[in-house]
Amino acid sequence: MSIKKIIIVLAIAAVIAAYFIFDLGQYLSLDALKNSRESIQAYYQSNQSLFIGIFFAIYVAVAALSLPGAAILTLGAGAIFGLGMGLLIVSFASTIGATLAFLISRTLLRDSINSKFGKQLSTINAGIEKEGAFYLFTLRLIPIIPFFVINLVFGLTKLKTFTFYWVSQLGMLAGTAVFVNAGTQLAQIDSLAGVVSPKVLGSFVLLGLFPLITKKVIDMIKSRKVYKGYKKPKSFDYNLVAIGGGSAGLVTSYIGAAVKAKVALIERHKMGGDCLNTGCVPSKALIRSAKFKQQLSEAEKYGFEQASAKFEFKNVMNRVHNVIKKIEPHDSIERYSELGVNCITGEAKILSPWEVEVDGKVITTKNIVVATGARPFVPPIKGLDKIDYLTSDNVWSLTELPKRLLVLGGGPIGCELSQSFNRLGSQVIQVEMMPKIMIREDAEIADMVTQKFIKEGIDLKVNHKAVEFIQENGQNILICETTDTNETVKVEFDQVLVAIGRKPNTQGFGLEELGIDFRPNGTIEVNDFLQTKYPNIYACGDVTGPYQFTHTAAHQAWYCAVNALFGRFKKFKVDYSIIPWATFTDPEVARVGLNEQDAKQQGIPYEVTTFGIDDLDRAIAEGADYGVVKVLTVPGKDKILGVTLVGEHSG
Repeated sequence: MSIKKIIIVLAIAAVIAAYFIFDLGQYLSLDALKNSRESIQAYYQSNQSLFIGIFFAIYVAVAALSLPGAAILTLGAGAIFGLGMGLLIVSFASTIGATLAFLISRTLLRDSINSKFGKQLSTINAGIEKEGAFYLFTLRLIPIIPFFVINLVFGLTKLKTFTFYWVSQLGMLAGTAVFVNAGTQLAQIDSLAGVVSPKVLGSFVLLGLFPLITKKVIDMIKSRKVYKGYKKPKSFDYNLVAIGGGSAGLVTSYIGAAVKAKVALIERHKMGGDCLNTGCVPSKALIRSAKFKQQLSEAEKYGFEQASAKFEFKNVMNRVHNVIKKIEPHDSIERYSELGVNCITGEAKILSPWEVEVDGKVITTKNIVVATGARPFVPPIKGLDKIDYLTSDNVWSLTELPKRLLVLGGGPIGCELSQSFNRLGSQVIQVEMMPKIMIREDAEIADMVTQKFIKEGIDLKVNHKAVEFIQENGQNILICETTDTNETVKVEFDQVLVAIGRKPNTQGFGLEELGIDFRPNGTIEVNDFLQTKYPNIYACGDVTGPYQFTHTAAHQAWYCAVNALFGRFKKFKVDYSIIPWATFTDPEVARVGLNEQDAKQQGIPYEVTTFGIDDLDRAIAEGADYGVVKVLTVPGKDKILGVTLVGEHSG
């Protein structure tokens, strides 16, 4: 604990101790107020300014330290100062005291509470950021909820201090006025229960509920407003239509069919989406073949004098396509048709919130799920359009191994394919504009992969920004600028693979015409329930993010299907608290939860524990004793914040 916090704790403890040791509470009772009312008023008449200052300070202290007696002081303000002046004094004193209690809670408790319950509080803080003032105002209107509890709880959130102050003053005004006005008739009050009768309490509860009811009504009006201009069909062909036959669309359809809903799945090209056809499946098949060849080259490590294999690159690629064909039935039209999904092949266009056109035929549906995925992002680098470049979409059509392969990008796709092609015999030059590859991983984690890449012969160029593609003397050349020294570097290559990210598929099927909102990165904007601005149009998978992983798309699809079909009874907020991912380089890098750079960016305290895989018996026996287990925990606790694994089979 810091010196500042220690001083605050000691000061508060001293004041509270004095309050109870000297029994100061006896002066803050209804009987004491009645008995001393005349003498207090006499002192006030002769020393008005001084008395107001003393009363104000006492009230602020009582409220700030959450001591009993605020209600009696409020009655006293009415009895001594009258309604107008009493309301003015108490309104400011109570609000200042509440704000001090808010700040004390924030200073002493927020960091420790966040370190223990940061993930749970993240959702609350997100809500507070959007509508914190509204909920604070509503709670202030209901005096049955102790105000000191509100002060302490909101101190743990990220609500701005000034917002807390003015909303509190406004929200407490009605209750304060009731108590101050009652104080003007002090002689008639026998107990606090007489001030806050069940009838009065009921009125305040209704007053507090009124903003919530109003908000619900406004939400309903807004919901109807977005549909203005669209005619809702009297009957529907389907309960749910999913657009896109990748992981997100398939899982959405599967769940819908499982609960016997009428579901249609529209796919314009190939079922299975990127994962099956151009992503997870082909890349892992290629990685396996490349790894086999690498293991042959390391035969001595396993006790063999030598080992080698002759191969044709086209046969390796044939194996990749055979793997795709073997898995295809899992995602096929035939399988999903048997499950009860109406699979439609064609171009979809959303005409209205309830109508989708497919190749000229209009179908109606109660809900729409947009699961159109993403495609490789091709940057506007000068001269790139004049080169027959590769992406993760078309690299699988290669039948000849590139002699010199330039890979743009140091993310998971770029790293996996760089190592695979290098192991199969290409001379790989990997260019990344950032200071390291695998930018989302901690520096020493990325460095483990970097060292392996360099050892295997990949020409890794970090801090290199691609500027222009040119041709000189029949040679393809990339001109780069180093981002740390501003030098110009020329890189010769035969073919280039662009792997610097993915762009969501959002255009050409009606989203723009409906006025669907997009984020700055181009993904569809959705709320916590994965709804767009139209409550019955949902989005999941790569087209909305925030994580562009196949398993995350499937994870989101559950929420889309359940919320779409059962949302009128119960809706579920999508939960991203534990999202795992892996990069299938050698060594593999796998992670769940926070790493160090995430924790630092989010200001979350942590402790690090590491275990070198080079000390693991099984890894040594396998000849794979390279890597690390890195665990982040809450300081002084065994609660895990995140784990990063580097090594064989980490994924």
